[in-house]
Amino acid sequence: MTQLPPRAPAKKHVRLQERRGSSVALVLDVQSLGAVEPICSVSTPREVTLHFLRTAGRPLTRWALQHQPPSPEQLEEEFMKIPSNFVSPEDLDIPGHTSKDRYKTILPNPQSRVCLGRAQSQQEGDYINANYIRGYDGQEKVYIATQGPMPNTVSDFWEMVWQEEASLIIMLTQLQEGKEKCVRYWPTKEDTYGPFRICSQEEEERPEYTVRRLAVQHQEECRSVKHVLFSAWPDHQTPESAGPLLRLVAEVEDSLEPAASARPIVIHCSAGIGRTGCFIATRIGCQQLKARGEVDILGIVCQLRLDRGGMIQTTEQYQFLHRALALYAAQLPGEPSP
Repeated sequence: MTQLPPRAPAKKHVRLQERRGSSVALVLDVQSLGAVEPICSVSTPREVTLHFLRTAGRPLTRWALQHQPPSPEQLEEEFMKIPSNFVSPEDLDIPGHTSKDRYKTILPNPQSRVCLGRAQSQQEGDYINANYIRGYDGQEKVYIATQGPMPNTVSDFWEMVWQEEASLIIMLTQLQEGKEKCVRYWPTKEDTYGPFRICSQEEEERPEYTVRRLAVQHQEECRSVKHVLFSAWPDHQTPESAGPLLRLVAEVEDSLEPAASARPIVIHCSAGIGRTGCFIATRIGCQQLKARGEVDILGIVCQLRLDRGGMIQTTEQYQFLHRALALYAAQLPGEPSP
């Protein structure tokens, strides 16, 4: 019987941990992985958030919005899935910003925050709790969403209005709602705020809001700014009816001259995310319905939250947004088809 030659002893696999001192072993082991494809790639929570906000959407036709709207339960479930995209304090590396934040957990998203030029006072820094917000069809810098001014940020607020050449300010809060929500940053007649002289020229009381015409002077230049105060909107809640909000949207449309349409509209409530987000989302939704015959409310809210975290604060506000746009859809001419 022919004997087979003895087998060579099996070569022991050398693990990286066993050869930590050898750079050669490290190279060989990594190379041995060669063309092996990774089984899966792991996304970070931040990447998951951004992907959702950039891609989520649910278009609704005029007909569906009026006759087959999502139920309150469906809207609650949908709303709760939208990432808030809030900024954590450690991601905002701006010394001293906390003294200028009305709410310590509501901060401007860094990539879209408004930076003050500070031509007059460089030592003050460029910080203000405000973000540029995109509008219909993703148009850049259509709005500025900001917090209600504080005693130490009033001159910053007017610096921003002047820098951005804004001609319209929408205020969606009362000064006091149990506690201070915003300080009065405009004069009864005339006053100075930092380097800006503000003069109240006229005031008109409407059933649901107050319209003021302000003259803002800086050095030798004077500009006109329209200020609309809509105070019938409870904090964290919704108006009793959507009609007044739609009339406010119509007021904005009537206020914007062609030259002013390229400048941001400054909008604030107290924190600059709840009521402010609802107003902006309503206007964008109205524009979508008028132009396309459909509206993507989920997509609108996601776009807003990419620009400023937490826009639209509550399920109730999200449901109200659908009711307001259904009412607007019903007012449009022509019958929508199923």
